[in-house]
Amino acid sequence: MTKQFAVIGNPIEHSRSPELHHAFAEKTGVDLQYAKLLAPLDGFEQAVQAFFADGGVGMNVTVPFKEQAFALCDALSERAKIAKAVNTLYRQNGKLIGDNTDGQGLVDALKANGLDLNQATILIIGAGGATRGVIYPLAQAGVAKISIANRTLARAEQLINDIQAHVPNCELSALSLDQLQNEANAQFDIVINATSASLSGDTLQLPESLTFNFAYEMAYGKASTFIDQAIARGMPYADGYSMLVGQAIEAFAIWNGVRPELKDFISV
Repeated sequence: MTKQFAVIGNPIEHSRSPELHHAFAEKTGVDLQYAKLLAPLDGFEQAVQAFFADGGVGMNVTVPFKEQAFALCDALSERAKIAKAVNTLYRQNGKLIGDNTDGQGLVDALKANGLDLNQATILIIGAGGATRGVIYPLAQAGVAKISIANRTLARAEQLINDIQAHVPNCELSALSLDQLQNEANAQFDIVINATSASLSGDTLQLPESLTFNFAYEMAYGKASTFIDQAIARGMPYADGYSMLVGQAIEAFAIWNGVRPELKDFISV
């Protein structure tokens, strides 16, 4: 019997989730259909309930509904609780279960690019939901230190206050973008752009004194001044397509009990 899956969002037409999950299914022999579901901004809960009532097996959630999905669930994974957002839904024993696979998608993407995360030091620029969702999985992967740089220092500090107790073996620190610019000798293994600068067309200027070995842009498919600066410095880099594929693989594995290989679907 063909299993039914969907991705729900508004807008949704741009989503590449159906093509990814159909590719995973072809590779692993899973019989499924995966659709795009446009939900009204005030009709998310009803759309989710209708999907599962009609026999749906699993659902991915994209903007702007990840926080609503979090509030809707009967039970949550640890990483979803910490992220305070859900991008993966399924039913188990009559309950709606929520998970967040974004952070694991990033971890797997970084590893696929040949990076060793054990004892790594990472700078994340931006303190929004994207950053909140990846700190716990990065710490679980062995990252020793994560610094969060944000335009508003208080927001980065609040994020750390919320999460530090969940990652006792990872040192978290906050700084403003101004402090980052004035840092005389900031050195990291990996720098991650978790801001929407590449999507909004804003310029994100990295300080000359900042040194790093790899740059990762969470967005994909857009021109990025962040990646341009990595290229200008001769540093290796990747955009967020590998994270997109990684989070999709994690959801596919949760639902179907089989895990496609990330390297089969990205070129690095």
